[in-house]
Amino acid sequence: MQQRYTNIAILFHWLIALMIIGSFIMGLVMTDMPGISPTKLRYYSWHKWAGVTILGLAALRLLWRLGHAAPPYPATMPGWQKTAANALHGALYLLMFAVPLSGYFYTLAAGFPVVYFGVIELPVLIGPDPVLKPVLKEVHFWLNMTLAGAVGAHVLAALKHHFIDRDGVIKRMMPAA
Repeated sequence: MQQRYTNIAILFHWLIALMIIGSFIMGLVMTDMPGISPTKLRYYSWHKWAGVTILGLAALRLLWRLGHAAPPYPATMPGWQKTAANALHGALYLLMFAVPLSGYFYTLAAGFPVVYFGVIELPVLIGPDPVLKPVLKEVHFWLNMTLAGAVGAHVLAALKHHFIDRDGVIKRMMPAA
């Protein structure tokens, strides 16, 4: 029986995790910058590019996951923890899609195109909308805060399994030594 995730799943996990953390930090920094400056506009572009990349990687990760079962939880893990872990993983997957999509639609409602790496213009699915713009801004913000909380819970649960339960759960997602 498989005791670890596949190397591809591990790569997706850590790459997406690092990108989410970086994009989150960049989002906080750029929105805290006063006025409009070339640096602020550059950060906004990088943030959007990271969001599009995260969305694409999340789609590939989900497709990979659908074809490759996760390793089983330890037999000693209580049923409620398995249920909570499955729910948290489901929420993380949902948020990996919802956060970048909400940012994409917020950008469009604000009247700006999303041009991936400054080269590929993504489809404009909605036009500028001054009524929808503040709603989508709030939705994007709160989805990000929810994602940050879910990531925090995920990390704390992994550390609890490693340092308190010592059940090897964290080793399932660690790169091979």
